[in-house]
Parts: sequence; structure tokens; C-alpha cells
Amino acid sequence: MRYSHQRELILKEVLARTDHPTAEQICTSLRAVCPRLSLGTVYRDLNTLVAIGKVRRVSIPGEADRFDGELGSHQHMFCRKCRKVISLPIPADHLEHLVMDCPGIEVENYSLTVFGLCSECAKTES
Repeated sequence: MRYSHQRELILKEVLARTDHPTAEQICTSLRAVCPRLSLGTVYRDLNTLVAIGKVRRVSIPGEADRFDGELGSHQHMFCRKCRKVISLPIPADHLEHLVMDCPGIEVENYSLTVFGLCSECAKTES
């Protein structure tokens, strides 16, 4: 794969963030240093980074895909109120046993997304 300065900027941006940004958020953030960066380029480069295993895509139904630079074993939580995606450090062996013990399927990969309220939003709901 050819080197791309823009792809390198996008990768560094995702790795520097913990908020699971969308492509649009990444593009907006990077336009300060790369004013001619297009949203289409950001999408293409993010897809490439996902395909080569440098970035993780977090898909939330009904929402724009988010991107995560943390590739280690963890899952995600989506807050229905503030719309944040939060990393959940669920021990991999616990989840793997649950998934692998499902009868009648051959598991190739899995991800878990929990839906609910983050701790900040839960305080305001009480």
C-alpha cells in the first residue's frame, strides 16, 4: 500500500482520541491542519485502516460508524441519552466462554455493544 500523508494524519487522530469519533468528527478536527481534506477521503482512508487492522470500526444501529484505535480486547457501551460510545473492559475469557458455548454456530468473530445510560446520564435520570 502506498504511503498517504492524509491517511497517516487520520490514523494519528484516531489513536489520540478515546471518544470513538465518527468520520465527520475526524474530518472536522483535521481540517485545522489539512484544510483541503475531504470527508470522502476520510471515509476511504478509515475503511483502509479498518481493513488492514490498524483501527476498529464500532457500528451502532441507526448511528454513524465510530472508530476506535484501541485494538485490545474490549467491548462497547452506547449511551442512549448523550450518544457517547464508551469502552467496556469486559474480561475476554468471560465473554468468549458465553459466545463459544452457543449451540449450533461456528463463531468466527464477535463484538458486544451494551445499550443504556452512561454514569453521567444515569445521575440525571434519577
